[in-house]
Amino acid sequence: MSLYSYLEFEKPIADLDGQIMELKKLQQGESGGVDVAEEISRLEKRSSEALVEIYKKLAPWQKAQVARHPDRPHCQAYVDALFTEFTPLAGDRNFAEDQAIIAGFARFGGNAVAVIGQEKGSDTQSRLKHNFGMARPEGYRKAVRIMELANRFGLPVITLVDTAGAYPGIGAEERGQAEAIARSTEMCLNLEVPIVSVVIGEGGSGGAIAIATANKVYMLEHAIYSVISPEGCASILWRDAARAKDAATAMKVTAQDLLALKVIDGIIDEPVGGAHRDSAKVMETTRKTIDTALSDLNKLDGPGLKKARREKFLAIGRDLG
Repeated sequence: MSLYSYLEFEKPIADLDGQIMELKKLQQGESGGVDVAEEISRLEKRSSEALVEIYKKLAPWQKAQVARHPDRPHCQAYVDALFTEFTPLAGDRNFAEDQAIIAGFARFGGNAVAVIGQEKGSDTQSRLKHNFGMARPEGYRKAVRIMELANRFGLPVITLVDTAGAYPGIGAEERGQAEAIARSTEMCLNLEVPIVSVVIGEGGSGGAIAIATANKVYMLEHAIYSVISPEGCASILWRDAARAKDAATAMKVTAQDLLALKVIDGIIDEPVGGAHRDSAKVMETTRKTIDTALSDLNKLDGPGLKKARREKFLAIGRDLG
């Protein structure tokens, strides 16, 4: 069995790892046969070097594939690793509970905070339960409810973004999907408490910005963030979803592009090969980034936080040299 689910562009690494596993099986089963330890060591070195070389020069479409990797840690994993005493709250007090959005209160470094995030699920059952991270209107109204409570009690808000976009179904549209997204975005802008957002996988369209209109916005190194998915863009521009690779390049979806465009405030490094190869390491790096951001933001008062946040988003695109 392979250690990882390999992506298409990782085939050279998959081949090397396959050889290593075959040799390890041979080594375990041998009784005084040929010693293959030296060959295993040589192949492991080649695999490690190939991984570094491939991940040095990922194209935007390849980064999109890494952001969507099935083994990539999702929101619930971050909640479990970064927070203590997490108490989830359910429902929008209007229509229903939406499990695409996880929301509640917890402690971060011993301090009370509000937590809101999009959960995609990690297997077939949980993906269906969480609707693949695509929230309906009630999910965004739940987020607004949590943010209102956080604002009332002076608690910082931490959001974890990971969605291909808001759910586009007929029922969601009937219940006011666009209005719910707009209200959630408005609430983010009006908060007088610190709000820090981290794009941990995909940041898709209004479904992402609804909880990511923050004082500080960070992206994981191989996350993507855009107004539409590459496939959706390709379908509109070229009427061919197969041109998603071209769309991803043109749309500037990578963390590196968005930092240069001043859309985000920083990039959180991932282990070589993506967050799924060492989730504990990426959780710790994310924790430190959020902690530093909150320490900086705590120096501002409520009106100052609100003003800085509004000015930050109004300035996007104005001064790119």
